[in-house]
Amino acid sequence: MIRHEDIGRAVRDCEYAVRGPIVARAQELERQGRRIIYCNIGNPQSLGQRPMTWVRQVLALAEYPELATLVPAGTFPEDVLETSRLLARETRHGLGAYTESKGYRFVREAIARFISERDGIAADAEAIFLTDGASKGVQSALRILVADERDGIMIPIPQYPLYSATITLYGGAQVGYHLDEANGWKLSREILDRSIADARRRGIRPRAICVINPGNPSGAVLDEANVEMVLRFAAEHGLSVLADEVYQANVWRPGDRFVSFARVLERLALRDVSLFSFHSVSKGYLGECGHRGGYLECRNVPGPVQDEITKLQSIALCANSVGQVVTYLLVSPPRAGSPSHALYERERREILEALRTKAAIVSKGLDAVPGIRCNEVTGAMYAFPRVDLPPGVGDFEYCMALLEETGICVVDGSGFGQLPGTAHFRTTILPPLDEIETVVRRIGEFHGAFVKRRRG
Repeated sequence: MIRHEDIGRAVRDCEYAVRGPIVARAQELERQGRRIIYCNIGNPQSLGQRPMTWVRQVLALAEYPELATLVPAGTFPEDVLETSRLLARETRHGLGAYTESKGYRFVREAIARFISERDGIAADAEAIFLTDGASKGVQSALRILVADERDGIMIPIPQYPLYSATITLYGGAQVGYHLDEANGWKLSREILDRSIADARRRGIRPRAICVINPGNPSGAVLDEANVEMVLRFAAEHGLSVLADEVYQANVWRPGDRFVSFARVLERLALRDVSLFSFHSVSKGYLGECGHRGGYLECRNVPGPVQDEITKLQSIALCANSVGQVVTYLLVSPPRAGSPSHALYERERREILEALRTKAAIVSKGLDAVPGIRCNEVTGAMYAFPRVDLPPGVGDFEYCMALLEETGICVVDGSGFGQLPGTAHFRTTILPPLDEIETVVRRIGEFHGAFVKRRRG
């Protein structure tokens, strides 16, 4: 019988807070009949966001092509039928067959067109890998960058625990760089310089810097100057860049815009900086988390290195075929003037406007609570408010008590990283509009009562 102590230390040491003990307790309470509002993870459809009609109609026919002949004429718009026929031709053997290791060629070509149109730059389908969500792309990039415990990966603090958990699992070293909470969670060159110098003093060999833009859990959006600063920093120190850009459609503040690392890299012509960029169908406005679709794009990554990524893909055979198709639908939406275009645009606009409204409700509402400070949520799907707690009380205890008393499931800030001596929690902005104000009100009421009780 295998014992827990027989498991590799790397597996035992890695942690993933967004599905950790608090969530386990939430599920236990739910089985007991309690109503739980899951604000712990960016899972839009679990909190009531409706799937895009375009995606589900095409998927229905892609999975069951015969359906088109079994329903009355006109049930599916002509562009849906046309797209399903294209999928039937390109997938050749249907969605139940393995694809090539990199993923369907026609999907990778569509992604290359999407990047070219988004950024005004060339993109190569052969440098694109289809993955089971962005997470698998991130893991592949980290797998080739980490050789031993001296290899350091710079990650933002706070960060999405995928990065810390994967670096630990692969035996590398985490090199944290703190985002400036007092300045809207912005990046600072001074902080980056201090972080990398400290790592080198500890005998760590920095290999790459990870950037999440828009930020998770910070909710901040980097401007072009910040993106350029990171790339120049990487060039100066011989680092690769991992650009997590899965929230690129989730920009809420008027005047802000998403700027890709690929676009700025090409403008600067920094040929000695390797860039790994990630995108996903899970966020944005599709919210198709369960279909696990995404891609990794490589720039300035030598062919032999890309061959190693292909080998990693081959070991898993391929990304799931349905997720690949959903990725195609993300980057190839209905064309203007097509039968599905008006409905698609209306659904997209409604989803994004609702998220924009909820971002303001959450950040303003929490910031108004005495003892809670919350920066404006300018992007992504999360707030990361700072909470003032009595001495000796941690944010894990706070979040567990919040769950027990209100049924609201959030994640403690210690699971994402934070400045020593501070306490935070991460919450999504995803509950329905008719519920989000209640969530904010309950958190405010709980905070006051909890602090009063713990201070005696």
